[in-house]
Amino acid sequence: MQIWPLQDATARFNELLDACINEGPQVVTKRGTETAVLVPIAEWKRLKNVARPSLKDLLLCDEGRADFDLPQRGLAKRRTSVTL
Repeated sequence: MQIWPLQDATARFNELLDACINEGPQVVTKRGTETAVLVPIAEWKRLKNVARPSLKDLLLCDEGRADFDLPQRGLAKRRTSVTL
C-alpha cells in the first residue's frame, strides 16, 4: 500500500487510480496524517457486503442491537385522570 500526500494525489490522480487498480488500496495523507484510502471497486463491494448483516441475521440475532437501555416494564408512574 503506497502513501500519497494530498498534493501529489490531486496532481497525479490518474497515477493514483492506476496504482489502486493494479496494486490495491492507496492511502492519501493530509499534513502527514492518514486521511483517506482509495480502494478498487471490487474490494469496496466485498467489504460493504461483509460489514452489513442481512435483515434475517438481525431478526434472528440473540443480542439486542440498540445502544440504550430500555426501562423495566411496569415501573412507570401513571397520571391519574382529572374530572372537571
